[in-house]
Amino acid sequence: MNIVLEEWGIELAKGVGRLFLNPLLYWFIILVFVVGYKRIRRSRRTFGTKIFGVGDELSYTLGTSLLAGTFISIVFIGGGVVFSYQTLFLLSIVFILLSCTFRLTLLSPSYSVGIAYLLLLFLPLVIERQSFFKQSLFAETNFVGLSLLVGLFLIVEGFLLKQTKNAHTYPDLYLTRRGKWIGRHHLSKLAVIPFFTLIPTGTLEPFADYWPYVAINGETYGLILFPFVIGFDHIAKGTLPQKAAERLSRSTILHGLIVLFFAVGSIYVGWLATIAIGVAILGKELINYRYRITESQKRPYFPERDQGLAVLEIIPESPAARLDIMAGDTIKKVNGKQVDSIQTFYEALQYSGAFFKLELIDTRGEIRFVQSAFYEGEHHELGIVFVKPPFRH
Repeated sequence: MNIVLEEWGIELAKGVGRLFLNPLLYWFIILVFVVGYKRIRRSRRTFGTKIFGVGDELSYTLGTSLLAGTFISIVFIGGGVVFSYQTLFLLSIVFILLSCTFRLTLLSPSYSVGIAYLLLLFLPLVIERQSFFKQSLFAETNFVGLSLLVGLFLIVEGFLLKQTKNAHTYPDLYLTRRGKWIGRHHLSKLAVIPFFTLIPTGTLEPFADYWPYVAINGETYGLILFPFVIGFDHIAKGTLPQKAAERLSRSTILHGLIVLFFAVGSIYVGWLATIAIGVAILGKELINYRYRITESQKRPYFPERDQGLAVLEIIPESPAARLDIMAGDTIKKVNGKQVDSIQTFYEALQYSGAFFKLELIDTRGEIRFVQSAFYEGEHHELGIVFVKPPFRH
């Protein structure tokens, strides 16, 4: 028993070490900084200020990532799911190539695992017609395991969407055909979910008749900690960002459960794995299409209003954030004076002295009053981002 535990401990340590040999981990770190830099540059060009810092795309993802990684590790190790080095290497390459487009939506498991699956399905046909690579390079591919992977991680993507909050979505502006500037929000997130899976080399021996249940050729097995990357970027312009995220979350979780149903079935009927991948890709396209159509048919939630000022975003750690003013609120009066433009808003603040009082309508349509003093070092604009023409076109 002690020898078995020692072998598992050694393989766990080796598995963690193999994580740091994967270039995908370091590319993910670079990707986070590049995406954050591009967002900050867009924010400065549009609003004249930085709203969120580099790395904010990772906010609200750590807890979900750790829980999901632990659960999937237990499922894959307990179920004896084995992936070859070639499969994991190709999956890493697909992640890196898709992320080079900087379209985070392409980092959905539907596309990343789906594309890797299709490549692994057809690469053996290409390799057998050449002599440079070994004919058996991609001969041992666990298609059932890949279909399980996409189903499980689609559910994880749904939970990441569910945790998207109004305070951590990213404002933007667009010009309508009528020449008016309208506000919108990007529901953008990046996450890395490290999970353990088996590889066909190591000191672990089968401990049950069923194990490894979904396997490739091999008599002993090792562990590897693989950094699975998920990203998404949806635009909310006809509803509050959090409500849009909740709607997308429900659709994505249901989508993942349907894919997982076919994936589990593929354990017994192999060709169902390909059906699962097809459902993953086509279902994701359908969800994205229906979401875009629904949003385009709604009236803009953040327009330039004739009466009052629509709050598009609140800068973190600003006076407005301290007062719980939120995106979607409408400011009607400042110190009892009606405001109908950004100029009148700042003029009313400028002559308010050391204190100010705001009357606003919140996202539930209820009137609310907030008041505070100006503290030393606080910006006179309160940290409120309004819908207005871009700072620089």
